Amino acid sequence: MATATPATKIMKRASAGIVSDPIADMLTRVRNANSARHPEVRVPASKLKLEIARVLKDEGYIAGYEVDADGATQTMRIIFKSRPDRTRVISGEKRISRPGLRVYARKTEIPRVLGGLGIAVLSTAEGVMSGRQALRQGLGGEVLCYVW
Repeated sequence: MATATPATKIMKRASAGIVSDPIADMLTRVRNANSARHPEVRVPASKLKLEIARVLKDEGYIAGYEVDADGATQTMRIIFKSRPDRTRVISGEKRISRPGLRVYARKTEIPRVLGGLGIAVLSTAEGVMSGRQALRQGLGGEVLCYVW
């Protein structure tokens, strides 16, 4: 005879395993959670990931982000934004510069994503910013990812 156990909600945490490309891991988690229509996603936090999330929030791709510190580890909670017709704002993203092949762009070569419908996230000497901001400020840098 089987006994019934009360249903408990299991809280999933962002695993803190060793990852060779943390930015690609963040983008993959965001892509998977977004396509599964989750309202938010948790990723391990770092300074660079926080800056990428800030750029995504400034450009209107996410609703917000929060940092949760529990002991020595920090996790970042990214809250997704959706349109009134329940479609997602982020329809795609792609990692460009990776540890095996770094990609840099001069100030005159900043890429346009989908003819201006998306953004390129760049790491410049002045910090992490979108391609439009870098173009306005006349800066080049490492092309981290595309978001559209």
